[in-house]
Formats: sequence, C-alpha cells, structure tokens
Amino acid sequence: MPRSEVVRPPAAPRGGSARRAFVLLCALAAGAPTAPCAAADRLGLDDVLADARRANPEIVAARERARALAAVPRRVGALDDPTFSWEVWNAPDSFRPDRADNDIFRLAQKLPFPGKRPLARDVATQDADAAARDADAVELDVVAAVKRAYWDLWGAHELHDVYAREQALVERVARVAARKYGVNEVSQSDVLRSQVELTHVVNQVTTQAVRVDAARAELNVLLSRDPAEPLGVPDAPPAPALDADPASLIALALATRPELASQRAMVAREDAGVRLARRERYPDFELAVSRFVNPHARDGFGAMAAVTLPLVQRGKYDAAVGEASARLAAAEADRRRVEDRVRGDVQAAFLRARAALVQRDLLVGTHIPQAEQSLRVAESGYESGGVDFLALVDTARTIEMVHVEHVEMEVAFARAVADLERAIGGPLPAVRAGRPRHEMRGMP
Repeated sequence: MPRSEVVRPPAAPRGGSARRAFVLLCALAAGAPTAPCAAADRLGLDDVLADARRANPEIVAARERARALAAVPRRVGALDDPTFSWEVWNAPDSFRPDRADNDIFRLAQKLPFPGKRPLARDVATQDADAAARDADAVELDVVAAVKRAYWDLWGAHELHDVYAREQALVERVARVAARKYGVNEVSQSDVLRSQVELTHVVNQVTTQAVRVDAARAELNVLLSRDPAEPLGVPDAPPAPALDADPASLIALALATRPELASQRAMVAREDAGVRLARRERYPDFELAVSRFVNPHARDGFGAMAAVTLPLVQRGKYDAAVGEASARLAAAEADRRRVEDRVRGDVQAAFLRARAALVQRDLLVGTHIPQAEQSLRVAESGYESGGVDFLALVDTARTIEMVHVEHVEMEVAFARAVADLERAIGGPLPAVRAGRPRHEMRGMP
C-alpha cells in the first residue's frame, strides 16, 4: 500500500504558530506507517488450508489416534497365542530329566465360544470408525478456525487501507484549510483542528498495523508456524449470496456431519457390545495334545479338552449384559443430543450469515454511495465557503465509519459462512457469486 504524499500548502499561513502547527502535522503524517507489511504477496485461502491440513498438530494427533485404533480389530479378533509346555514327572533327587519316568511335551490352544471373537472384532472396528470420524471433525474444526483467522487478517488489512485513505483525505483537507487560511478566508482554528484530526487518524493507522500483526500471528499459530513469520495479503472473499434455506442445510448436515457418523458408529459399537456380553454366557474351550517321552517305558501321545463353566458365575455375566445395555441406551441418547446440536449450529450460523449479508447489502447499496456523495458535496462546499470545517470533518468521519462497517460486515459474513460450512460438515454450495462486490474506493 503506497504511502500517502504530503504536499505543503501553496501559501504560507499567517502567524508563526499556525505555520509551525501545519509543519508538525505534515511531519507526523509523513512519519506514520501506512502499510502493515512491506511485501504485497497474495495469500490464497486454498494454500493456507492445505498447509493447515498438513501441519496443524491437532489434525496430525487426531489422525494418528485413528490410525492406532484401526490396528485394534485385527488384534482382538485373533485367537490367544498357543502355549507349549514341558513337564518332567518323577525325576530323581538330583533332578536328572533324562532319568525321569516321564517327559511330557504339550501344545495347547484356547478356543472361545464361536462368535465371541467376531463380535469383539466388530466392537473394535466400530471404535476405529468412530475415531476416524472424530479425526474428520477435528479437521473441520481447524479448517473453520483457519478460515475465520484468514478473514480476520483480510479485514485487518482492509481496515488499515480505510484508515490510510482517511489519512490522505485529512491531509487534503488540511492543505485546503492552510491555503484558505493563507488568504484570510478561514480562521487559524481550522488549521489547528486539521492537526488534531490528522493526529487522530495517524493513531488509527498505527494501531491498525498492530492489529494486522496480531491477526497474522493467530493464523500462523494455526499453521504451526512462528507467530512472527511473514504472510501475504489474503484475497478478498467472493461476492456473497445465500440462497439455501435452513431446512435443506440441516438435512445436509444430518447426512454429512462426522460427529453424527461417529455417534452412529458408537451406537453400533455398543449394540455389538450387548451381543458380546450375552455371548460371554457361553463356555470357552481349551484343547491340548501331548507327547510322552518315557525313558524306561513305551512312548505315547495324550490329549486334553477343557471347558469353562459360566453358569457358576451367572450373576457376573448378567451384570455385564446390564452394563452393556445401559451403554447402548447412553449412546442412543448421545446420538440424539448431537443431532439436536447440529440443528442448532446450522440454524445459528445461517442466521448470522443472513444478518451480516443484509447489513452488507444495505451498506453497499445505500449507505456508502450516500456517504461518498455527501463527502463530495461537503468538500466542495468547504472550498467555496458554504460549509464550515467541523461539518466537513463530521462528514469525513461518517464515511470512515461506513467503510469500517462495510469491512466488518464482509468479515462477519465470511466468518458466518465458515461456521455454516463447519455446521453442515463440508462446503456450502448455496454460497456462490451472486451480488456485485463493492469496490471500497474509500474517500473520494
């Protein structure tokens, strides 16, 4: 953003104090920063989102947790490791295994009741699916936060431009006041008031540059970068339109939100848990094959079969079924709770977007043109002597306020769209280029 030029008045003001005042305000304006960063590189939203998906530690951690749980079904679905044992029977006191009456080599395998392992694998599979959907939800959270920070940074740059244009306007007004004072058309107070006004706007430019740095730091943190790392200037948001109705967006959200998919997986997980708890009432088995090595007798083979007796501890398994059933009911309630929250999120974000869009359109269609026309009339009137300096300053402040509100509504709409896309779980097809974007020319 170019530095506003300060041109000295063509006629020297009368009186040393007025001349010194004008020289001071010109020096103040010349020394004020009018650009928050030296570089004017553009910063694309798609590139920022790609960096966030790749580097944000919250996303990386969620993905790794999901990857860890994805390995569990194969593990819990497998049988227990077989066991190999060696037994020595009736060895002499010197413990000579080669002189024992029997050496028994046994291979044993535990076998759960049919269906237990597949159900356990199903429980773990649903856990892994829920973790994967949770990772998707974390990514949506980060993406929405990045979008909000991106639009905040864009708005900070735009507001800096607004205040810089206001500074240029005040400098122009100050030159007019100095010229008119030089030919005795206005009083010295106009020159002094222009100094005060210029000091005010220079302070706004300076503090807004700090706000740009703060917005840049917030975005850098989300990208896992150093907060002070340079960033380009964000692209302007697309021309806004909002044509979808909340009902269709809610239906879309209920079909696409990863949190709901995660809750459905948890319901399936607890349902499998109930079936597994019921299946635990059935006995498990153990089979073993032995080889008898007898130094003083004939060698041979042996076999063993064992079965657990769950009926002895029937109350334990009844309690497990009751626990699993309660977990299933809780998961169903959680799913309904998330559905209710999704509906509320969509409705709230949609209403925020609509309110911001209505205000933005009103500013672009009515307030900004009227304020710009009013400023042209006031500035021309001050040149001709028909408008006093205070009226001109009030008009300049009005157009500044209107442009600030315009930027704030653009940012509010872009942030609301980011929240709405987060609420439905993906891009919002209803937001498209539909209204012409007002070029914020600033003060005429």
